[in-house]
This record gives sequence, C-alpha cells and structure tokens, in this order.
Amino acid sequence: MGNFFSHYLTFLAETATIVVAILIVAGGIAAIALSKRKPATAGQVQVTDLRQQIEQAADRIEVFRFDKKRRKAHQKNLKKVHKARKDEKCTYLLDFKGDIRASAVSALREEITAIIQVAQPDDSVLIRLESGGGMVNTYGLAAAQLLRLRAAKIHSTVLVDAIAASGGYMMAVTADRIVASPFALLGSIGVVAQIPNFHRWLQERNIDFEQFTAGKYKRTVTLFGENTESGRAKLREELEETHAQFRDFVEQFRPQLDLEKVATGEAWLGNKALQLGLVDQLATSDEIIVEAAQKGKLLLLSYHRPKSLPQKLGLAAQQSWDKLWFR
Repeated sequence: MGNFFSHYLTFLAETATIVVAILIVAGGIAAIALSKRKPATAGQVQVTDLRQQIEQAADRIEVFRFDKKRRKAHQKNLKKVHKARKDEKCTYLLDFKGDIRASAVSALREEITAIIQVAQPDDSVLIRLESGGGMVNTYGLAAAQLLRLRAAKIHSTVLVDAIAASGGYMMAVTADRIVASPFALLGSIGVVAQIPNFHRWLQERNIDFEQFTAGKYKRTVTLFGENTESGRAKLREELEETHAQFRDFVEQFRPQLDLEKVATGEAWLGNKALQLGLVDQLATSDEIIVEAAQKGKLLLLSYHRPKSLPQKLGLAAQQSWDKLWFR
C-alpha cells in the first residue's frame, strides 16, 4: 500500500508539472498570437505633483492642530512661498522595481526620454531602486538608460530602501550619488548561472533527447541533454569574462572602491556598505524626497501602457515561469 501511494504521489507531481508547463506555453502562445492581431495601445507618462501631496497632508493635520486664526496666517505665508517658487528648480522622481528580466526598463526608457526633453540646468532626478538583479543583458540596458542622464548632464541620485544587488547595483553605480537605508542590502558584484538538468530523469523513463547545433560552443550546458566537462568549463570562462566586465563597469563610476574587497559576489547591509564606499549616505528615500520637496518642485513620473487580456495572460505565464526556475 505504501508503494502504491508513493508511486501515485510521484505520478501526480509529474502530471502537475506537465500541466503547469502546458498552461505556461499555451498562455504565451495565445498572448503572442492575439497581440499580433491588435496594435499595441500607446502609453503615456503620468505626472504627479508630490510636493503638493506632501503639503496637502500637512494642511489636513493643521485643520485639527491649529485654530482658525493660525491656519489663516499659515495659508497666507504659504501663498507667499508659492509665489516665490515660479522659477525654482525641479526634481523628478522615478521608481524602478526590478524582476529577473528587468522588465521595468520599458517604462524607465520612456520616463528618461521625457525628462531629457524638458530638464533645465539645475534640475535633478531621484530613482527609487529596488532589485536583487537578474539577466545581464537586460540589466545592462537598464544601466545604459540611467547613463543617458549623465550624458545630458542631469544630476541623479539612486535611493535604496531594501535592496540593490548584482544587476541592481550595476544600475545604482551610474548615479552621481547613492543613498541607502541602514538595513538595505547592496553589492553582490558577481555573476551566477544555474540550470536544472533532467538528463537522468529522462534516461530512467527511456526518453531520448537530441540536440543539433552548428558551432563548437553554440550550447555549453543544456536542460535535457548530458552536460560535458568541456561545456561546463566554457560556461565558467564566460561567467569570468562577464564578471570582469561588471568589475570594470563599477570601477568606471566608483573608482574609490577596493574591488578586491567588494567584487566577491558578497552583499552588505547599509552601514557596512557605507564603510566600504558602496554608498555615499545613509538615509531613507522618504528623507531625501521630503528634502527635495522643500527645495523646489517634486514631480513623480510613471509611464503606463494599457495591457490587453492576452498580454496580461502572457505576463502572468512569464512570471510563473520565472518563479518556477529563478526563485
């Protein structure tokens, strides 16, 4: 009886895996097919006046805290302050919450394009960044988008409340200044590749897997075939080369770092990161944002493109796949 239940549970697990895989593939195919029939809806950059929001919150509190006479005096003073702000500088706030594929880069590029069109000499940009890293090429693209601000001579500050590691830290170093909260996690200047291999599982079930390539290193390691030592060695070589480029990139923008100490793949909490030179200041993003609101205009930019049902299904399928393999 025990063996029966053991085999039955194994059968259920394998069946569930196959069903999930089929649903993911079907969802992706349906999304691609339907999206081709309907043109993509144009997106737009939405703008929120954060300073106004902050001041309105304070006004609501004053209604309860101060009497009518003091409120009137305060409002009169605010009008004078607002009148003097006509030609003040502006700070733009962007949010980047990174997944494995750095998919938020599609919005980031639109937001940065918008800023570059209107920014004045004294304007600056704050980027609230949260990412544990992911794919090298997509995070490289995200970092390149932030470099457009440098090229346009727009001062930028990256704000890290939780984590900026690996590809996330690659993005952070492009800024003129990095500010992190005391318990944020930063660093992880390293490269990793991991892939499950089902070769033995297939062999036990008498399933053959055939793969055809042209080019000695077209495929170094594989998901279903038998991996070779030469293939593993080539992959390690590629990882070392990528790591060297990552180090060079970090050194270009933060030459004060001792890379022998920090480019080990380790990550550190904010206090230690400050000692090592990975960040420039310890503070929460809220502190920096309120400070910016006191000095001038503060505008939150966020790019949105409405998604059709097929696109939502495809995105959900992609996220399920990422969670399955990259968790």
